[in-house]
Amino acid sequence: MALVVAQEVPTSSSMAVPHGPAGVGQARHRMREQLRSYGVSDSVVDDAVLILSELLSNACRHGRPLGRHTDVGDGDVRAAWRVDGTGGLTVEVTDGGGPTRPIPATPSVTARGGRGLNIISALAEEWGVRDSSSGEVTVWVLVSEGRGRDHGNGNGNGHLSELDGLDFADAFDDAG
Repeated sequence: MALVVAQEVPTSSSMAVPHGPAGVGQARHRMREQLRSYGVSDSVVDDAVLILSELLSNACRHGRPLGRHTDVGDGDVRAAWRVDGTGGLTVEVTDGGGPTRPIPATPSVTARGGRGLNIISALAEEWGVRDSSSGEVTVWVLVSEGRGRDHGNGNGNGHLSELDGLDFADAFDDAG
């Protein structure tokens, strides 16, 4: 008689990402591959990858590396994601804190930045900020199928990734 042992497939991941643009593409690629292997829908994967990119960019622009108390320098931030039992996906990025709090901005039409948290707000079921006693700041985002707010793409489903005929998310997965 053979004994079969059920093994639970991991549905979470955490990785150190260099503080700066170098590791963002690698993090997006890893997230996309893992979430697809978990069976997460393409629309949620696309939204999550965009959210991860925005969170990492904000952490590198406005936060300090983990474990460092300098304004600029080498080090890492932490990216993590997990799928819960109901299919909800939580994306988190943790940095060493910074001089400002993560709040959505109202940039001018010609501003080069300042739209990231507004994009996240449009795609997320909810998001928030968690502070640790050590000074670390974690921005977390909950993404669910069909749960994001409609943001004017005309189809009312709340996902940028489902614009008809446009699958541009893979173009940004530069694993190297």
